[in-house]
Amino acid sequence: MGRKEGYQLSIQLSIRDLSKIYSTGEGVKRFSLDIRNGELVTLLGPSGCGKSTVLRSVGGFIDPNEGSIQIDGNEVKHLPPEKRPSAMVFQSYNLWPHMTVFENLAFSMKLKKLKKAHIIEKVNWALTLVQLQGYEKKYPTELSGGQQQRIALARALLLEPKVLLLDEPFSALDAKLRHELREELREIQAKQQLTMLFVTHDQEEALSISDRIVVMNKGNIEQIDSPQNIYNFPSSMFVAQFIGKMNFLKGFAEGQKISIGSLAYPNLNQYIGEVTVAVRPEDIVIVNGTEDGLEATIEKVMMLGHYAEVSLSTDYAKLKMFVDRNDMSQFKVLDKIRIAFATIQAFPEEIQNNELPKVQNPIKEENEQYAKV
Repeated sequence: MGRKEGYQLSIQLSIRDLSKIYSTGEGVKRFSLDIRNGELVTLLGPSGCGKSTVLRSVGGFIDPNEGSIQIDGNEVKHLPPEKRPSAMVFQSYNLWPHMTVFENLAFSMKLKKLKKAHIIEKVNWALTLVQLQGYEKKYPTELSGGQQQRIALARALLLEPKVLLLDEPFSALDAKLRHELREELREIQAKQQLTMLFVTHDQEEALSISDRIVVMNKGNIEQIDSPQNIYNFPSSMFVAQFIGKMNFLKGFAEGQKISIGSLAYPNLNQYIGEVTVAVRPEDIVIVNGTEDGLEATIEKVMMLGHYAEVSLSTDYAKLKMFVDRNDMSQFKVLDKIRIAFATIQAFPEEIQNNELPKVQNPIKEENEQYAKV
């Protein structure tokens, strides 16, 4: 019993059967998710998939049609945003322009009538955390976009939320600054052991900072998993298409193998008949000598930073292959090469008709197992 109770306490945010359907028919349907204390979970998906609806429902800015939202074991669905033990960081900074940085940060604490010395101490703590010591007397208009977003984050942290909610907070910033700020956010999250629910449509952002990623599509969960498993083992065609670059070609499954021309790979899911084979560009390899391979013609070679992308034409599909930039001079347009795949993913043909498998929440499954003990 002790193990079960201890485990339940580790769940900081629990969303159960959350539904919010708009007049357009879009929204979320029976969405469930548990987030552990100190975990950073990202909702990832295209526009209109429902990720912001979930986040704003947790924050109290949207009233869901049904479902339960518990923070630290307490139901909060009936509470207004200011009464919930959560804080939201928006894409727009929402700083008061007529107030200094100090006044922006101190505002909520002044409402609580905290002592001035305590307020000064907490503001200094928050500014140090976001690396903006000495900016107390500046106004928001004197700050860059990145600095304003740091202040918005500091303001949210000063509320000491049980759950910090972030709605695409870096999307208005340039790529370099976005990269720097998400690294800083991850450091702050780890240092303070914050529980975060983060929303983004940027897959690179999700893969780089998350403990777990929830891939969403049309209001439903496609897959909940670690960034590594989301990338390496997509559970559906949608996830395979949405996360990273992926090549698709036809294969045939029979018995213990999946065949693509002369190439054969293990049929781990025991599919039968035609399948769609998915291959990452970095998993395409060149074969020599008598090894089995597919004939490919080089159509284009593009430098993309630390690697080069080689476009290939085969009898099965047009493919993209990544090679080290130092090796790109070896690849000439119209040259013929033979290729194989280091690893593949396969999906049955019917999955392409939007009959995508639903993935269970792994924490929920563990809870159910403990409940049976």
